[in-house]
Amino acid sequence: MPVADHVMRHAAERPSRLAVCGPEGELTYARLAERVQGAARHLLGLGTGPGTLVAIGLAEPVEALVAVLAADLAGATPLVGDPTWDRERWSRVAPASPYAAHVDAPLPYVPGPDVRHEPRPGDRAWACFTSGSTGRPRAVVRSRASWTASFPHLSDLAGIGPDDVVLVPGPLVSSLYAFAAVHTLATGATALLPGRRPSRTLGDLLTRATVVHLVPHRLPDVLARPGRLRTAVVGGAALDPDAWAAAGRAGIRVVSYYGASELSFVAVDADGGGLRPFPGVEIEVRPAPDRSFGEVWARSPWLADGYLGDAAGPLRRDGDGWATVGDLAEPYRAGEVLRVRGRGDGAIQTGGATVVPEDVEEVLRKVPGVGDIVVIGSPHPSLGSVVTAVIEAERASPPPRALLEATARDGLDTAQRPRRWYAVPSLPRTQAGKPARALVAARLADGDPDIRRLA
Repeated sequence: MPVADHVMRHAAERPSRLAVCGPEGELTYARLAERVQGAARHLLGLGTGPGTLVAIGLAEPVEALVAVLAADLAGATPLVGDPTWDRERWSRVAPASPYAAHVDAPLPYVPGPDVRHEPRPGDRAWACFTSGSTGRPRAVVRSRASWTASFPHLSDLAGIGPDDVVLVPGPLVSSLYAFAAVHTLATGATALLPGRRPSRTLGDLLTRATVVHLVPHRLPDVLARPGRLRTAVVGGAALDPDAWAAAGRAGIRVVSYYGASELSFVAVDADGGGLRPFPGVEIEVRPAPDRSFGEVWARSPWLADGYLGDAAGPLRRDGDGWATVGDLAEPYRAGEVLRVRGRGDGAIQTGGATVVPEDVEEVLRKVPGVGDIVVIGSPHPSLGSVVTAVIEAERASPPPRALLEATARDGLDTAQRPRRWYAVPSLPRTQAGKPARALVAARLADGDPDIRRLA
């Protein structure tokens, strides 16, 4: 069933129930259903429908959700992007996937008969960008079944029901937060959507919320002033034992999960005992060449179809329905706890975004004077990691930091831009001649005097 149909049903059964609350207003389920119907009629008038793509770049989260649901109701595939992107950037992030409509302003209401769409499980019902992917575009596309059929499992694991008030304190361009918001509406609960900068109002929001979706580095803020909070659903990285203990002291139940935009849910920890397969998921950890850990492979109904326009990316499949994005884990057997050890491709988790180092390196390698470059994550107390660039200079002096930062601003999104810059006479390399990323990170952590910080 399309999520929009869930909204229509909730509007008929509980019309006065608050559906969404954002920075610029709120809508009951009755009003949300009315707005979605009118917006869907507008999109249909633009030629959208099954098999078409609707690009959505709206900063106001309630208006973004109206557009998502309207596209869903019309049978199209919504693709949520960064609201700061201009049309030229949109053409770069998905050049092989033309849009039937580009929504960069709130959709108008068009009167008329109710819109109805007869869905099929294999319909492409959702598309989202992997975080920080504009260096080499990767928009993940999902079937309707892979997108919505996992909703009941999450509801059961986290105990989320129609009487809950669910705080979603992050931008909907993130698949983590987008899933949380859409799941909330499918459930019939109330979604609190503060938008991109919720820190100033977090305390007030927690006096209303019973459930929150967030990334690990935000959990301490929530535990410090839990308000009415009952459950925290945490995704994006592993939780350490101290976080579980702090949540217990605060009286908050934590449901932590591991997954990826391409794989959706893979494993879940609902009691602090460790990650185990999410319902419907099979897991294998296969030996990886030249690595002490193996690659995590998953087989489930929740896997994405792939990337729009057949863009290149970390998703790989075999002939038996298994898929991986190269994440690493300790050896694993069915029935045991899955111990994930990070991304095999060196991806950086920073403030809830996933930055692929090669994307950043591709842009910065074009700066005159850069012989080569390695991008890694450096530990940060609140963001988890910050993007760090280590430049191998072609001459004795590396390019000015101002030039490097200007290039980053022009070619990279905010999450991708390095916050720390270093230079080194020569980068350590593997036997194949490639920069040895892990060795660079280790040398930087050890304070290698040959790696100097750029002022």
